[in-house]
Amino acid sequence: MRSWTAFASLLVLAAACSSRPASSNANNPQEPWTAAPPADVSHGEAAVGKAGSPAPIDPRAPSAAASRTVKVRLETKEARWTIAPGVVYEAWTFDGRVPGPVVRVTVGDTVDFTLVNRAMMPHSMDFHAAQIAPSRVYTNVMPGDSIHYRWVPQVPGAFLYHCGTAPVAMHIANGMYGALIVDPVRPLPPAREFVFVQSEFYTQKAADSPAAQQLDWNKLLGLAPDWIVFNGIANQYAEHPIRVAPGELIRMYVVDAGPNRVSAFHVVGAIFSAVYVDAVGDHAWQGVQTADVPVGGGLIFETRLAEPGTYPFVTHAFADATKGAVGMLQAK
Repeated sequence: MRSWTAFASLLVLAAACSSRPASSNANNPQEPWTAAPPADVSHGEAAVGKAGSPAPIDPRAPSAAASRTVKVRLETKEARWTIAPGVVYEAWTFDGRVPGPVVRVTVGDTVDFTLVNRAMMPHSMDFHAAQIAPSRVYTNVMPGDSIHYRWVPQVPGAFLYHCGTAPVAMHIANGMYGALIVDPVRPLPPAREFVFVQSEFYTQKAADSPAAQQLDWNKLLGLAPDWIVFNGIANQYAEHPIRVAPGELIRMYVVDAGPNRVSAFHVVGAIFSAVYVDAVGDHAWQGVQTADVPVGGGLIFETRLAEPGTYPFVTHAFADATKGAVGMLQAK
């Protein structure tokens, strides 16, 4: 009898809750359903612009190098970087941008690398594709100094490069990372190719410039980013959808710089025909809906969009997509 009484009480409570009028406070973060939808497309998570106008960072993958010796020269420097409209960040960068330039080589090439430190503190370079002694070449470069060395990539895939100076989390969170594509000797089939580097920003007002943001170390250690982005800028590929053609092969090199969040990469309305986890060749997963790109890792995703329309791509950790890790493929 007592259990039936308790159940009846729950029904009364539920009825009372359902009859309560919805809150009209659209700015209450605890009640996001009261706000107008940001996009007129399922899983949009951000306002969708018109395709055609270029995004701040071109997502197209660079062509393979013509020479078997690929010269790569990067400069470290401080620079202000716009994460989102009205949000300017005091970044540490490679070549003044976040992420740094995409580097593309082929297995067996010689990478002739120079790092020049134009910043006010030590920096370094860690290539995840290199099999090389860190104690010899991943050393700190002092301000005004440089380092030069050569290495040969032996494993194909999508790789991260980043500053490895301690504390590494601080250097990565401030913007010192980029993508490295290592092509197999036997090329993959022709495709429309794009590069997406997911990363996070942990922000607070800069002490010396109230108009800018800087790193909040406690947020970083607490795994509480303010922004999660593709290629350094929140929602840029929603505001500037990427044009593709229905049925064409699309290849996406997705690298997760972190420093903390896994990217559960997913294209809404599509299935990946192949997903390569490094070692490109006969090792592809087939028929994949979503695949995790680990922090510090990279995967290669292939798909074809079945019909004309707008297809969001996101990290399926939707708290992170809501913070800026969303874009659009527009098939026309």
